[in-house]
Amino acid sequence: MVVVRWVLARIILLVDFLFHPRGVKRAPELQADIDRQTAGYALYQYAACPFCVKVRWAMQRNSLNIETRDAKRNPRFAEELVAGGGQLKVPCLRVEKDDGSAEWLYESSEIIAFLDERFPLKNADLAV
Repeated sequence: MVVVRWVLARIILLVDFLFHPRGVKRAPELQADIDRQTAGYALYQYAACPFCVKVRWAMQRNSLNIETRDAKRNPRFAEELVAGGGQLKVPCLRVEKDDGSAEWLYESSEIIAFLDERFPLKNADLAV
């Protein structure tokens, strides 16, 4: 079983490397504003998790610069995830709010829906 997991992980990483999407081009001031808004976001993930890849691709497609934290390779990130989110489950998006509190979003589809709602792509915003 360990060999199968190892092989699948390598396939997922290869597919991620070969087919990751390009980001959209925005006007520099608009991208800087979005970068400021996402500064308090962190995605807890595993590199070879297919659901994490799905979220990372959505972030890349929308040019969202969100810090990724590998909870598998870094025990400190795993501890933060359990302490803040309540469970060691990835992907998990930590969203720091203006009042200093944090919201922890699990489930790849919910994370992507949140990001799409918060940062919708509008043709007027895209740089030509």
